[in-house]
Amino acid sequence: MDISSPLEPDLPSRRGFLPNFCRLPMVFGVLLTAQLLVIVLVLASGPGHLGFWVLFGILSLYVQAITLTSTTLLCLVRPWLARLADDRAAAVLAWLLIVLVSGGVGLAVERLAPEFILAGVLPNDGIAGLLTRTLGISAIVGALMVRYLYLHFMWRRQIEAEAEARFEKLQARIRPHFLFNSMNTIAYLTRTDPKLAEEMVQDLADLFRASLAKADRVSTLANELELAHRFLNIEKQRLRERLSVQWEIEELPGAAKLPPLILQPLVENAIYHGIQPSRRPGVIQIVGRYRSGRVFLIIRNTLPENPEQNRHTTGNRMALDNIRQRLAAMFPGAWQVVASRVEDHYQVQLVFPYPWRETT
Repeated sequence: MDISSPLEPDLPSRRGFLPNFCRLPMVFGVLLTAQLLVIVLVLASGPGHLGFWVLFGILSLYVQAITLTSTTLLCLVRPWLARLADDRAAAVLAWLLIVLVSGGVGLAVERLAPEFILAGVLPNDGIAGLLTRTLGISAIVGALMVRYLYLHFMWRRQIEAEAEARFEKLQARIRPHFLFNSMNTIAYLTRTDPKLAEEMVQDLADLFRASLAKADRVSTLANELELAHRFLNIEKQRLRERLSVQWEIEELPGAAKLPPLILQPLVENAIYHGIQPSRRPGVIQIVGRYRSGRVFLIIRNTLPENPEQNRHTTGNRMALDNIRQRLAAMFPGAWQVVASRVEDHYQVQLVFPYPWRETT
């Protein structure tokens, strides 16, 4: 597997602040919200002479007509709005579109709807009252919606910026002693096993090539596992019989998307905090399962026999915080990182979705 192949871009912040209104889950959510608004309007106005359910049905048709038309147009103009340099201008245009659609639907209803429908939507002051109420409510609700989407977009962009900063910090974190130890091992192998020395040089080159990846790129689970495999191969040559590695990853979907350098810091910490300080041989287990659209990946390592040696230090916490931050940026609300100690083992479990269909 070639982990040096170009990685795919993942730039949600460049798609504009509007979510993808062309997706069925988004459309369903908007329609459900509109229906809740109908309930509020009916409860606030009272059923009058038509009765609760009749008025509820008529207003549902009216509001959903506005909602579906607005959603369709936002779906169509979203690529154009995303290209605008000023996100605030895009937000104002989206709001104006919602208001104009509301006015247009109001005029269409007054001209085309049968008398039975008009009796439920027209107030006592006729079409002028209908348009005034429709435009007023749509302006308020549309402004609240656009404001929420814009703030959510800014929050996501801040999360991505923080994740990028953490990734850059992680890139500089590959410990110098790992490079020095690897070079010493390679120098020794050039005299005793030149072929193995050449393989180690290739593994080391791939590791540092991956560390230079840009933060706005995505990797795959297969690439991340291969990177961890190369790292452990290098450490295996240094630690020899002190390190055993067990892999159980046959069920994992290699195409699952992940941020780059997600697994390597975990196996590095397993070596640094679990295997290296111990006077007895240690084991690192990498176990993966794929269940119900989610990937479960566990990195487990034995701990030193001396309690004073098995403290997971600030470096370990930094790696976990970094991973949490970047998974949160890529899979908002759909990820999990759990670190725990089980008897004489320390383990970290990553949970993330596959396939992942971004909702924004």
